[in-house]
This record gives sequence, structure tokens and C-alpha cells, in this order.
Amino acid sequence: MGVRRVKVLGLYPKELNLYGDRGNALCILKRLEGRGFKAEYISAGIGDRIPDFDIMLIGGGQDKEMKIISRDIKRKSETLSFFVRSGKVIFGVCGGFQLLGEYYKAQSGELLRLSGALPFYTEAGEKRRIGNLVIDTPFGKVAGFENHSGLTYLGDLKPLGRVLCGFGNCGDGGEGVIFNNTFGTYAHGPVLPKNPTLADALIMRALCCDELAQLDDEIENKCHSFLIKKFKK
Repeated sequence: MGVRRVKVLGLYPKELNLYGDRGNALCILKRLEGRGFKAEYISAGIGDRIPDFDIMLIGGGQDKEMKIISRDIKRKSETLSFFVRSGKVIFGVCGGFQLLGEYYKAQSGELLRLSGALPFYTEAGEKRRIGNLVIDTPFGKVAGFENHSGLTYLGDLKPLGRVLCGFGNCGDGGEGVIFNNTFGTYAHGPVLPKNPTLADALIMRALCCDELAQLDDEIENKCHSFLIKKFKK
């Protein structure tokens, strides 16, 4: 039996890489390779079709970048919606989280229509929400850094977690979103190297398995525990 190949897709990696979000891809690739999988990184940018993948990662960007990709993401909306509904693993951070929704409304009143893959929306608030973030999720406590003015309203969708430290979506106590195997969060950092349990949750869902071979995560776990304690003070 050959080595399983796992495709990790970066969507708009040139435009959406705020606060080193590309590090999420590097984390997933290294954790796959550490377990003997053949990990392949692929990308899809403006004008490209979305190819088949096992894990899709979408980073964050500012309003300028969101405007640049807004027209293109509408052309990709049907394909992206199909992947969301079919249970593919998708992980979006900040702008990448927002573009999974229906639209972003700027303070000027300008409306950016986005993918509509999930029925939520974001509106610009009057102040930026900046600082360390800790959320309580089904995958343990997650530490990150948020910097956004957007207020995201989920409607009937479930948040990824509850805010223990920081701001979250819109002041209702929720942070991010989870639907099937699609995840969204405002946590930058990059967030997955700081939270190996969350990274492995994405991998397990992509591989359709309940457990993975153990890695030596002593340093990662110490870092995670330190951040959780520090941020919650």
C-alpha cells in the first residue's frame, strides 16, 4: 500500500497572508509529513479554478485586498459552496472567514458581495478590535491574535467557540463559525502552530479518522499553555 497523498490548498495566498497566515499551511504540511503522509501544497489565485483538495486554508487581508478578490470570489461561489456543503475541510482566518459569508458592508456603506457559501454577513464597526484572543472550543482552548473592525453576525449558525479573552464576532460572546467541516475564526498568529490540537482536528476530519500517530509536541504544548495563561490574565 502506497503512501497517502494529502493536498493542502491555499486560496488567494498572495492577497490574503496578513500576520503570517501562510504559517497555517506550513504547520499542516509539517504535521502531515511527520506522520508519514505525502503532503502537497497547491494554490488557487485570482482567475484560477478551485481544484480538488483535502484541506483548504484561507488567510486574512485588509479592505483593499478584500475589494481585489471580491469580484473573483463571486465567480468561485458555486464551487466553494459545493465544497462547504459536501464536507470538505476549509479553514478561513479573518478576511478568509468573512469571505465565506454573503457580504461585507464597509463604513462608507459600500457593499462587497462575497461567496455566500454560508448564510452570515459582516459589517464594519466604528472601532477596531485588537488584542490577544482566547476561545473555548470543542477542540480545547484556542489562543490567537485578532485585529478587525468587522462585526460578523452568524444568524442560526454555530460559533467555533466562546470568547474567554478578547472580542470575537460581534460582542455576543461567540467567535468564529463552524459548519460541517468548515471553520472560520478571527484568530491570526498564525493560529494553527499555536494550537496543535486544532491543527490535528482539521487533519483528522480530512483523513476521516478518529486518531493520529503521536508527534513530539512538548514545546508546542508548553507554548500553548503559556499563551492561554498569559492572555487570560
